[in-house]
Amino acid sequence: MIFGKSKATDEVPLGLALTLEEITNRYRKREAIRFESRVYTYQELDEEANRVAGGLASLGIGKGDRVAMMLPNIPEFVFSFFGIQKLGAIAVPFNTMYKGREISFILKDSGAKAIICLSNFSNLIQEIQSDCPELKHVIVTGQRTFVFVEPDGTVNVQMVFEKSRFPEPSDAFHTIGGALVSAFKELGVKDAWYSHQGAIRSSGKKLATILLSEIENLYVCNIMTWLQQMDTAPLFKVLYVPPEIKERALEPMTSIKAETGQDVSLDGFKDVLVRRIGAALGIEFEAGKLTRDEVIAYEKNRALSARI
Repeated sequence: MIFGKSKATDEVPLGLALTLEEITNRYRKREAIRFESRVYTYQELDEEANRVAGGLASLGIGKGDRVAMMLPNIPEFVFSFFGIQKLGAIAVPFNTMYKGREISFILKDSGAKAIICLSNFSNLIQEIQSDCPELKHVIVTGQRTFVFVEPDGTVNVQMVFEKSRFPEPSDAFHTIGGALVSAFKELGVKDAWYSHQGAIRSSGKKLATILLSEIENLYVCNIMTWLQQMDTAPLFKVLYVPPEIKERALEPMTSIKAETGQDVSLDGFKDVLVRRIGAALGIEFEAGKLTRDEVIAYEKNRALSARI
């Protein structure tokens, strides 16, 4: 089925969307994508593609419309590509290293109504959007490569949940993201918003990152946010990154102090965050020792981190 349209099962499927659905029906639980430590089954691939298709359809994208894709080799490229096929729209992928003039030419020449890109390209696309009259929607996904930690100004929070608490990983992202937005607004960050899976933004910059990993029957959620603005210059004195790569990999970051002008202590942030997450999950937190499963998840996570 594709949005209610049936097909004969004894015929050879025509088109990439039908081919994916046919393969999914046969090999639902088999591995379709392996990216770093994450494996996606054909069922998960098809579900993610349907989400993309549904989202694009809600924006008015339909058969024959062009949708540009400025994505590297990540799972979101595959999800987006097949989602576009499911609508009968036309995918227009192009090199993520292209500059403004090259991007503008492709968007105008193709008549793309929407573009799907990494969050770090959104500012670039918005700068040239006025030159592309057909481009109505900029859809962002993914995260940048670098995530910085500074002892004096960074908060790291780790939470462990049983998978049964959330139907899908996306539900965990949305629940934790919503709780974080509420916490930031209580602390005075008025325009904090959950922009996409894994990121909270304010003033167009990243304010917090949510990382979610799966270990056995558990979700391990790590939250990172900045109380103070971080100076990345010392890091790049010892870590050489070519300028053209750094420009795309280094995401503009902000902090609670930069957004509010106020200092927030670690304890003050913890109190607000614990209350907001507790309200979102419908639970009360009590100070205590880690359970056996939590210790196992924590130690495994530390072991993985040590090998990176």
